[in-house]
Amino acid sequence: MATDFLISPAHAQQASPAGGGDMLFSLLFTALLVAVFYFLLIRPQRQRMKAHQQMVQGLGEGDEVVTNGGVLGRITRLDEQFVHLEVADGVEWQIKRDMVGGVMPKGTYQGGGANA
Repeated sequence: MATDFLISPAHAQQASPAGGGDMLFSLLFTALLVAVFYFLLIRPQRQRMKAHQQMVQGLGEGDEVVTNGGVLGRITRLDEQFVHLEVADGVEWQIKRDMVGGVMPKGTYQGGGANA
């Protein structure tokens, strides 16, 4: 009688079927998770990167831009990789093209006496 307590209930249960439904559910769930991740994170980021690249390629002299750091200026010269910004009277900065955050409407930048 004392040995009845030592027998595990797991040995008394019948074997379950192959469990193919669980594997299918797990594959579908993983595919759904990857799809959601793609459409909510990866795709929008790629679109933002593409729009930023087009904006950077379309920069021209005289454009008024804001840098990623929030500095407003007017483009005075363009190089292959760098932009020369007039940020105040007689103050010109050289920054990488990729650091331009956006193009502002004409008249936003009020500095620089000759071009204002």
